[in-house]
This record gives sequence, C-alpha cells and structure tokens, in this order.
Amino acid sequence: MHCEKIIVGAGTDYPLNGLLTLPDDLSGLVPAVVMVHGSGASNMDEKVMKLTPFKDLAEGLVRHGVASLRYDKRTFAHGCRLIRRKNITVREETIEDALLAVKMLKNDPRIDSSRIFILGHSLGAMLAPRIDAEGADVRGLIMMAGTPYRLEEIVLRQLKQAGRGRSILNHIIRMEYRIYRRKFRGLYEMSDEEAKKKKFAGNLTLFYFKEMGQKTAVDFLLASSKPAFILQGGKDFQVLAKRDYRMFRKLLAGRANTRYKLYPDLNHIFVKGIYDDILKASGEYKVERHIPEEVIKDIAAFIRSV
Repeated sequence: MHCEKIIVGAGTDYPLNGLLTLPDDLSGLVPAVVMVHGSGASNMDEKVMKLTPFKDLAEGLVRHGVASLRYDKRTFAHGCRLIRRKNITVREETIEDALLAVKMLKNDPRIDSSRIFILGHSLGAMLAPRIDAEGADVRGLIMMAGTPYRLEEIVLRQLKQAGRGRSILNHIIRMEYRIYRRKFRGLYEMSDEEAKKKKFAGNLTLFYFKEMGQKTAVDFLLASSKPAFILQGGKDFQVLAKRDYRMFRKLLAGRANTRYKLYPDLNHIFVKGIYDDILKASGEYKVERHIPEEVIKDIAAFIRSV
C-alpha cells in the first residue's frame, strides 16, 4: 500500500487536500472508489471523535486491490468562506467536489476508468445516485447508512428521538422539534425564492432541503440501472434498520442490480455498537474501534463482481 497526497479541485475556489491510496501491485489497471462524506464538516478520514471510517475503508480495501480517493469536505476546509455564501445547497457542499474527484480518477493512468465506484456514507449515500446521474457516470454505487426518506424527515425524526426523557435538555430538544416541524410545513409548496428567504439554522435556508428533496435517492435509483450495494448497521440510531433499510428494500423490490447487507451488531459508523441509543451518541463515538473485515470483504466482493 502507498498513499499519494492529492488536491481535489486544484485551481478552483475550493481546493481540498486528499489522499489517493493505491495497492502495491500496479502491474494492471485497478478499480477505485471515491468516498463521499456524511453531513457536517468532516476531514478526509471522516473522523468522528475516535472513529475514522474512511481511513479504515481505504486501508482495508487496498488489501483487496482496490484504490480509493478521500479528501477533506468543503465545509471542513473552507467553512468560514461558505458561511458567507447565500443559499448553499448540497451541490456546492458535496456534489461538485465528488464529480471532480471521479474525474481525477478517470484521468489517472493506473486506475481502470471503467471500474470506478462512489462509496457514500450517510448523507453521501443519499447523494451517491444523484452524483452518478449528474455526471460522474461510475460503474456502481456503494451506499452505507443511507435513507430513502428526505433529509428534513430524518432531521425531525432524530430530534424526536433525542427529545425523549425529562431533563431540561430533552425539553429544549422537544421545543426545537416543534419549531423545525413548523418551519418545514409546506416546504414543497413554497417557491424557490420563498424558501431561500426562510432560515433553517446558521447560514442554511429551507432551500437547502427543498433543492435536495425534489428527488430522493430512490427516485434516482429507479431511473438508473447501475449496480447498487446498500449496507446498514442494525445498531444504527441515526438511520434505522427497521425503517430506512426496510423501506429501501420495499421501494426497490423490483429493481435489478441491487444488493443489500444488514450487519446486526454495527452502528452508523459501521463499527461494533455499544449503546444503540441516540441520547448516548458522544459515548458511542468516543471509544476507538474499527470497521470489521467482514464489511471490507463484502464491499470488495461487490466491486469485483460488477
């Protein structure tokens, strides 16, 4: 294994530091994945406290002959500049950089340009089919802890989960839930201009959600025949196996080239779950663990088979 420092978007307004991880054996062209982050400002390892899922995946997949490209998310590297931008959407936050990363791999003479995959986690999984449809044109999609629901539905659900209990914090969260539920009401009946004027939180407006929610991951998948691998942790308290994973299987029941895998003991980061409770998220993620080899092997097997 060897790693090369690269810059995604060199020469653009938002250059991003990244790593290209390559197998030692480059006697032939190798397949590769582009890793697309979940929500929030994440570095190239998608570090969450003591967990580094993208680093784990890169170092695991390379042992199976699969290269990978991971990079700092734009909101991590250029957060202060993005705050000043009005009406940012997932296109500026995520999609543009993913397209540049795929293009970089397609232009690398060591990479098999016909065997490039998007590996999206959480929000990245929700966006993976859209990234492919909007120009990536990759071989297949690996969707880890994604959801077929719209983002605002997940935000409200997570607030409702976190509002359980009788503490002052729980009470505040329940108030937030009611506030955001009112904000989202009638979202898709609003004009774009109206949605752009309504604040959600920080520099985000409701247009961020409206623009993304026009078509869900399922909508994009049903319009595509690209192979897709949908993975879910059974102890994920952010995206739920009994709701999100089950709904994917229901809505995509007639779709060909779709594989599924549920890992009963793993959480949202695909490491062994501890608490299975959104109220203990900080405790869940501050204990160092790594993505097990079973997950790495399953992803590598999918890449080899399509």
